[in-house]
Amino acid sequence: MIRKLLTATLALAAPITLSAAAQAETLYVRAGHVVDPEAGTLLGARLLRVEDGRVAAVLPDGPVPDGGKLVDWSAFTVLPGLIDCHVHLADTGQTANVAEPLLHSPMEIAYIGARNARTTLMAGFTTVHDVGSFRAFADVELRDAINRGDVIGPRMQAVGAYVTVPGGGGEVTGFSPEVRIPDDMRAGVVTDAADARAKVNYLFQHGADSIKLIATGAVLASGTEAGQQELTEDEMRAAVEVAAARHSWVTAHAHGAGGIKAAIRAGVRAIEHASLIDDEGIALAKAKGVWLDMDVYNGDYIADVGRREHWPENYLRKNDETTEAQRQAFRKAVKAGVRLSFGTDAGVYPHGENARQFGYMVRYGMTPMQAIQSATTSAAELMGWSKDVGALSPGHFADMIAVPGDPTADITVLTRVAHVMKGGEVVR
Repeated sequence: MIRKLLTATLALAAPITLSAAAQAETLYVRAGHVVDPEAGTLLGARLLRVEDGRVAAVLPDGPVPDGGKLVDWSAFTVLPGLIDCHVHLADTGQTANVAEPLLHSPMEIAYIGARNARTTLMAGFTTVHDVGSFRAFADVELRDAINRGDVIGPRMQAVGAYVTVPGGGGEVTGFSPEVRIPDDMRAGVVTDAADARAKVNYLFQHGADSIKLIATGAVLASGTEAGQQELTEDEMRAAVEVAAARHSWVTAHAHGAGGIKAAIRAGVRAIEHASLIDDEGIALAKAKGVWLDMDVYNGDYIADVGRREHWPENYLRKNDETTEAQRQAFRKAVKAGVRLSFGTDAGVYPHGENARQFGYMVRYGMTPMQAIQSATTSAAELMGWSKDVGALSPGHFADMIAVPGDPTADITVLTRVAHVMKGGEVVR
């Protein structure tokens, strides 16, 4: 019933008016400069030929053939569309009320998700990994609505639901124990390895692209501690094995050092947050080729807005315990050459402000080009979509943004996106 309601609601949202003829047309994008994250270089003026929604050629600047349609971005620097590997589109924003997720119907969540998807795309993020919503499969339905053209938003991978222990970091917690939580908010709750295997299969059967494990407690969940491991290594390994059999992958929310290392040993492809990772964990991630997806901006937002709005004291304490530790760990990971993707936890802070994190990544050790690559080529590789997104070489989707100035010199220009194209259509 919930999935039917979501589908019906999303179908009413603002459509993309892109005809088949528009998809098939050839157009040219004139760029003042082009950032090439594959080569790690800034190119001069270029003319990009787009056919059937994909980049067909990157040419020296010159005249457009007679009859060719021109998108003139010659006053801007053009980059591939950005990728955020940690967002929560189909959910409410964070508030001081621990029961907030219970206050919104599935239909309202559908409208909220449609709004958040549009906001994210307009901010220049043309691809996202949506790592969960409390209403199971709300992210899957939003992805499908975007793919159908019912709503405007980024390309998405969805996880369906959080795989978590009872009362763990992926549960709605913090209120009287006799309150009954709706079944669709507990779709990924597991009690042992066999249950994990069954629940992960269930998520894939209902449309999940990938899987999100809650390996440790969470900062923004009452009754859990960020450093405490929750899922066992055997439970996580069972999830990884099911995903591998389906040619998919698993990421793990993990703050604590022990939970991080257990998740890596279990075979996950990425670690979300990695706030309290130790030197051994950094070395293990490097040796196993595991990505760290570290939301190094988020702590400042929680500390500022959370205190101003009187979020629960245990949230603020855990945020204080993890924020600076995470940033110093990020600095160590950069120096160690660990794979780092761009993930912000958008949804805790307002959607559309994702690019604020770039400045923090540079402040804590990355070059501007490395930060750009984290949100383009590296993020695309993590998601298994390198052939389609994350670059502007021929064959990739014509997903691109235009910004004023040079982001390889001043990364903050990525917060001032002037134009956005997705699949050859200018949406902003």
